[in-house]
Amino acid sequence: MWLKQQLERGALSLLSGGGGRAPAILIYHRVLPEPDPLFPGEVHRAQFERQLGWLKSRFNVLPLLEAVRLAADGRLPPRSACITFDDGYADNAEVALPVLQRHGLHASFFIATGFLDGGRMWNDSVIESVRRAPGDVFDATALGLGRYAIGNWEARRNTISALIKQLKYLPMAQRLEEVGKVASLSGAELPRDLMMSSTQLRKLHAAGMGIGGHTVNHPILARLPEAEARQEIAQGRAALEAVLDAPVRVFAYPNGKPGQDYLPEHVAMVREMGFDAAVSTAWGASRGETDWYQLPRFTPWDQGIGKFGLRLARNMLQPAERV
Repeated sequence: MWLKQQLERGALSLLSGGGGRAPAILIYHRVLPEPDPLFPGEVHRAQFERQLGWLKSRFNVLPLLEAVRLAADGRLPPRSACITFDDGYADNAEVALPVLQRHGLHASFFIATGFLDGGRMWNDSVIESVRRAPGDVFDATALGLGRYAIGNWEARRNTISALIKQLKYLPMAQRLEEVGKVASLSGAELPRDLMMSSTQLRKLHAAGMGIGGHTVNHPILARLPEAEARQEIAQGRAALEAVLDAPVRVFAYPNGKPGQDYLPEHVAMVREMGFDAAVSTAWGASRGETDWYQLPRFTPWDQGIGKFGLRLARNMLQPAERV
């Protein structure tokens, strides 16, 4: 216990400097009501509650846009942190929001607008197809994707990983076509309520949460023609502003790995469109001059709070990657 406390104090000291340094930014996707046997590492309500309590007791948790503006002026408080969510899952509004409100904390939600009101992301189609597939074998050899054992949760999890790896970087239209075939192989009825409705999006906004752009269809921007990438960014923002009747000032690159999922031209697009900041999924901390259009974020997957804190500290020691 003493060693853990000492390590935590050291970790927090790494984050004690204000005066212009970028905040620590956490990235979530889902907060489930209960643990999921297929993905036991996925954050659930009780775990999220513990993490927020820990963060609130040790950090100045700020709205992302406020933190960016304070940092740009050299007035960011010590140990500043921001909470963000990507994609637009319905549980963000139904599970995460009440927990955030109980703790009096703010989060920013980056929404892929093409999945609002009954849509489903392609990777979730794969996940739910394999989750619901009958039997002990998932045979996708006819699609050129292989044959997999699915006799237990671990086998199904490995099958999902293998399929997603093969499909992820296909051109968007081809990927959707192949995912449709995977879903047909499963023969299962897939859920249509995984993503937010427009009503749930407005609920987040009315609660004072931040809403950011995340394109329309969540494509890999680096794989799109320039004009199509620009359209994805602009139309996603326009759709959000139409639903909310409010400006959208921040953006998250889909998938978000610098040099792989987005390129310098996409950073330039976001800047030219007048966004105030953008976030990636690169780990690490901003060093030297902060690039407000490539802010790194940290993914908190640890079940235990001690490991969660230590991983956050280690993340902040690592220089962030940029394009």
